[in-house]
Amino acid sequence: MNGTSPERTEKELQKALAAMADGVGVPATPDAYRTARGEWLRRERRRRLILAVLIAVVFTLATLIGLWVLNQAPTGPGVIFSGAAGAVAGGSG
Repeated sequence: MNGTSPERTEKELQKALAAMADGVGVPATPDAYRTARGEWLRRERRRRLILAVLIAVVFTLATLIGLWVLNQAPTGPGVIFSGAAGAVAGGSG
């Protein structure tokens, strides 16, 4: 990799956040980066949970609809198998 550790990246991001806050005239709180990161992680976990639930619901509905459609199939022989075998083979003879 490029040799950067997560701790170094976090420190650089904290410095960047503090510099940006100083640039707009707002004093940066010491734990501003940690708070922002925690909120972002919570939102990311919530998005993933919602996506997993949505996938499970769609899969379940597709399965139930497929089973219902298969259950609606006629039980008797279809049109394809109703004729005599000789009539199909005789063709244009």
